[in-house]
Amino acid sequence: LIQFVGAAIVYFAVTPLLGETVGQGAMICVMAPIAMAAVVIGGMLGGNVTMMVPYSLICNLVTAIIAPYMLHAFGDGSCTFMQIIARVAPTLIAPFVVAQFCRWLLPKVAAWFSSHSSISFYLWLISLILVMGRTTLFILNADAAPMVEIELALVALVLCIVQFKAGRFLGRYTGDVVATTQSVGQKNTIFAIWLSLNFLNPIASIAPTAYIVWQNLTNSWQMWKHERAKR
Repeated sequence: LIQFVGAAIVYFAVTPLLGETVGQGAMICVMAPIAMAAVVIGGMLGGNVTMMVPYSLICNLVTAIIAPYMLHAFGDGSCTFMQIIARVAPTLIAPFVVAQFCRWLLPKVAAWFSSHSSISFYLWLISLILVMGRTTLFILNADAAPMVEIELALVALVLCIVQFKAGRFLGRYTGDVVATTQSVGQKNTIFAIWLSLNFLNPIASIAPTAYIVWQNLTNSWQMWKHERAKR
């Protein structure tokens, strides 16, 4: 509901004020599914990983079903279910299948990875460096009016704060504030950028690109606060 109803509400609220492009950028920041990296961060913050993993799978599959209809209504309408599945399967479904394969046939390998779960954090850091580099390059090369870029970035900042806050509020009812906060707030922004570039006004992709910066600043602050509380 937050993803799809929220995306439609945001689109219709922002478009009359700031224009179609900014409205599309805002919509995609809300419609984007949970990032798999959210499981890593959620685990580090003490969240329930066993809840987040199935949620991330279900969330991305539901996105593959519903997103084409949303993009048909607010974009060029050429997106299909198989296009989205082809995009998310290598980074979402394939690792899950490999992990289950290891658990069943290579239990010692699975046990080693389980006892060295901190590796995932360093893999996330490496991917973050690459993503932030690509983000900077994309913004520098974007062919958009400076004011539109600023509006897209600011809208992404507001939506980042709102979604993390909404997740924290809902976490009081799910029984796991950390898991719900990350599940709602941390988005698969690379996938959102791909959707924007291919099925919306390409300039709208600046919003999810900026969201990368905001959500990782938020994650850094949360991890710093968590580590400080443990001392």
